Amino acid sequence: MSPAKQTAAPAKRPGVRVIKKYPNRRLYDTDASSYITLAQVRTLVMERERFAVLDARTGEDLTRSILLQIILEEEAAGAPLFTEAVLADIIRFYGHAMQGFMGSYLEKNIQAMVEIQTKLAEQAQGLTPEMWSQFMRQQAPLMQGVMSSYLEQSKATFLQMQEQMARQAEQFFSAFGMRR
Repeated sequence: MSPAKQTAAPAKRPGVRVIKKYPNRRLYDTDASSYITLAQVRTLVMERERFAVLDARTGEDLTRSILLQIILEEEAAGAPLFTEAVLADIIRFYGHAMQGFMGSYLEKNIQAMVEIQTKLAEQAQGLTPEMWSQFMRQQAPLMQGVMSSYLEQSKATFLQMQEQMARQAEQFFSAFGMRR
């Protein structure tokens, strides 16, 4: 009996590829009717394929844990994206009052980087890999300047938001006769 028929089929999500994760850590792609590796799941991510990884027994959504596992493998592969200091700072946000804001902040900044990357890729259509490398080397100082400016602007916006929240909290507590 194939793995797809051993357990109840997870609820089908329109336009979402379902991958079942079995207790033996194997991943079963229900669309392709075959086992796949974590590297193949990474390929789905790179191709912007919509998918969900579900526990084969319980139906629990394990997509986030699989994505984190891919990040862990990428980080361990030699050219990490995050420094130890950044990882430690991210960990410190868990359970902190700013946790919800941090997730949104990171998401928006990464989306901005994706948009920049997309625009650069559009401009580079028709370039050979060598020409693209040369173009990027020439753009490095410009991109660093743009990113530095963007980060300063983002920091200023974040500080303004923080000040506004502090004022609103002060007004809120003042209304109840409480002061800091």
